[in-house]
Amino acid sequence: MLKITVPAAEFWDEIHEEFIYKKEQTLQLEHSLVSLSKWESKWNKAFLGKQEKTDEEILDYVRCMTLTQNIDPEVYTRLSAENYAAINAYIEAPMTATCLIEDKQARGHKETVTSELIYYWMISYNIPVEFQKWHLNRLLTLIRVCNVKNSPPKRRSKREMWNRNAAINAANRKRFGSKG
Repeated sequence: MLKITVPAAEFWDEIHEEFIYKKEQTLQLEHSLVSLSKWESKWNKAFLGKQEKTDEEILDYVRCMTLTQNIDPEVYTRLSAENYAAINAYIEAPMTATCLIEDKQARGHKETVTSELIYYWMISYNIPVEFQKWHLNRLLTLIRVCNVKNSPPKRRSKREMWNRNAAINAANRKRFGSKG
């Protein structure tokens, strides 16, 4: 979870000709499958896709990430550059120490990942639905680990099998002192 503080602000109300003072506000944000689902159900497109997002879509994702209750919508207009930098760093953080080799190999092959696809993977690997509240990167890493651990062992080529058998035969000839 990320806590950010939206700074206090002072505005001039031209209609009433008075200053309006807004207090600083602390927001608790969670980048999770739940927030991803909320955003995708509103915008009807993949958040994790390569398509650029508008400022409105990005701001709305921050709203979807917000756990703090009863937030005045005006607060989101006061997000600072530092707030956005902290939010981006939080979204991009791996939130795990696990590093998979297949991550580096699969960089060229990407399908569009949507919340429904992630839920499908969770169901396929019997991952409890409570994990939808995990940081999204951590959940995706768990899914990758399940994929690696559940994949069938790699088949060896004929050359690899011949070389392996030749090495075993050579070791046995040496061990038993035979010539053939």
